[in-house]
Amino acid sequence: MEVVRINNPENFKNNNFPPLVMALGYFDGVHLGHQKVIGKAKEIAEKKGWKSGVMTFAPHPSAVLGDAKSISLLTSYQSKIEQMERLGIDYVFIIHFTKDFANLLPQQFVDQCLINLNVRHVVAGFDYTYGKLAKGTAETLKEQSRDAFETTIIKKETYHGEKVSSTLIRSYIQKGEMDKVPSLLGRFYISEGIVIHGDKRGRTIGFPTANIESDSTLLLPPQGVYAVKIKAGNVWHNGVCNVGTKPTFKKDNNRQSIEVHIFDFKGEIYGEKVAVEWHIRLRSEQKFAGIEELVNQIQKDKQQALEYFHEN
Repeated sequence: MEVVRINNPENFKNNNFPPLVMALGYFDGVHLGHQKVIGKAKEIAEKKGWKSGVMTFAPHPSAVLGDAKSISLLTSYQSKIEQMERLGIDYVFIIHFTKDFANLLPQQFVDQCLINLNVRHVVAGFDYTYGKLAKGTAETLKEQSRDAFETTIIKKETYHGEKVSSTLIRSYIQKGEMDKVPSLLGRFYISEGIVIHGDKRGRTIGFPTANIESDSTLLLPPQGVYAVKIKAGNVWHNGVCNVGTKPTFKKDNNRQSIEVHIFDFKGEIYGEKVAVEWHIRLRSEQKFAGIEELVNQIQKDKQQALEYFHEN
């Protein structure tokens, strides 16, 4: 798979691309609705003997047009690219999203970003928009194609009557309802980070933990204790994770930490990049009267997580 980064679409002309079937969208999370759009593009490309492509943007449009602090992504760009590769896509085009790009008229977007790239067929979701003030829609793509490409519009994918969307997935994660996420995402939610040195208090009470500094752009579940899997050294391990401020030990502490107690693990992974796969929320975070009470609860949490993974 080839990744093509485009900084200035108006100056980007490349006639070397083969005929392309292009899937359009931001694709945050690459959820089941996105997979339907991408899968259709791949299917058409294989049928026509062309190459498949996905076009996305960086950064998220809201970070340029709105309040960047409110943006919480479901996937890092690297993770998104990896998902596209797993889906068998030939090209991923990442357009640098700027205010100038946002001001392109819908026809300019079609001319510069689709026709110029030798796109012969476009696949988009029913609610896809493009161009200045999002005036371009999935329905206008055909009339603005200048007969250079055909279009396929994918209907709404629903779950219990609601549209499968990144927004709906975020709402579940923000409520800690991690067990509902796979039905929309097609897999468990994963966040990434680097293992850093903590206060090492866990090992003194018999539960050593990996302190994880998460990618600040990614959405995290709310404070609480979770059954998780963690990928360290390319191997997945079961564990129990606490997200919170460690109120038993620290007063007036607002700094949130992510700590994973990895079952049956004795390796050193400081400085390594790890992935945490969030399965189910066991309880909310709470303050205990002392160490003994905390240890007893951690033992219960561990047992509950072990039973969950045994049954699943």
